[in-house]
Amino acid sequence: MVIMTNRSQKNFYTGAGLDRATVFRKQADWLAQRLAAPDSRFVGVWRGQFLVSQGDAGPLPAFLDPATPWWREGAAPAFLGVEGEIAYFAVDLSGLEEGHPDLLGLGTPTELRTLAHLVDRPTASLFAYARGLLFWHQRHRFCGVCGSVTEVVEGGHVRRCTNPACATMHFPRTDPAVIMLVHDGDRVLLGRQSRFAAGMYSTLAGFVEPGESLEEAVAREVMEEAGVSVTDVRYQSSQPWPFPSSLMLGFHARALSTEVKVDLDELEDARWFTRDEVAAAAAKRSPPDGSFRLPGPDSIARRLIEDWLEEG
Repeated sequence: MVIMTNRSQKNFYTGAGLDRATVFRKQADWLAQRLAAPDSRFVGVWRGQFLVSQGDAGPLPAFLDPATPWWREGAAPAFLGVEGEIAYFAVDLSGLEEGHPDLLGLGTPTELRTLAHLVDRPTASLFAYARGLLFWHQRHRFCGVCGSVTEVVEGGHVRRCTNPACATMHFPRTDPAVIMLVHDGDRVLLGRQSRFAAGMYSTLAGFVEPGESLEEAVAREVMEEAGVSVTDVRYQSSQPWPFPSSLMLGFHARALSTEVKVDLDELEDARWFTRDEVAAAAAKRSPPDGSFRLPGPDSIARRLIEDWLEEG
């Protein structure tokens, strides 16, 4: 069991509760036994979505039935970990056509960000783990060194090049991205992209580039996107963000300048919001269409904003 710091534990998609049990990834006999065990649990992922059925108590995420063989053909389940004696695996069902009878029998494909609010936090975190790992598999079917086909080994946590002259081992990757709440004391700098819901503004963010520290990435991204210089860059917490494969590294930073110069290639708009404006938006459960709203509660962006409000 991994004990996390309180700061990151508060973020969605953390705390799956599994022991990743890395020692078993190289034990082919153990994996084969658990794949055949009737109590093992298999998380089916269809094109990044999860299957949900309606139960008496509300939506129920569907796990694949170990006794039903249809999904096993051609599947290479990825070992996620264990909870007690129960092993968990992720299975990519993306090869099935939309409307396939077997798919319909399991439930309705549902986006993780929708499902996250309908299930408990450990389940949402488990599904985020499964989604991120299977996305990596989808994007690494061929060796990036020689172009040959790769094969799945070590329980789905390594893809090995099948070319004997190469045999490069490829490991799951996650892309580090900084996300930062920039403030000048009583105001915060928020931006929006054209793909956002009408009225929604969020904290600025961007990927870390080679050869720079996280703090340098924060300063560079804020300057590039909004033309604002910052100082006092302070780490807050982190969050896995499998949309598709990021690790969000959250920071607070204090503005040294306040004039906003928006890079329209990056953002549709960016501006300063007062503490009162942000607090009012945070208090609205269902903001009117088009009104100022904050990012969803499953995002670290929302957490950064709410922590700033609490700090006063």
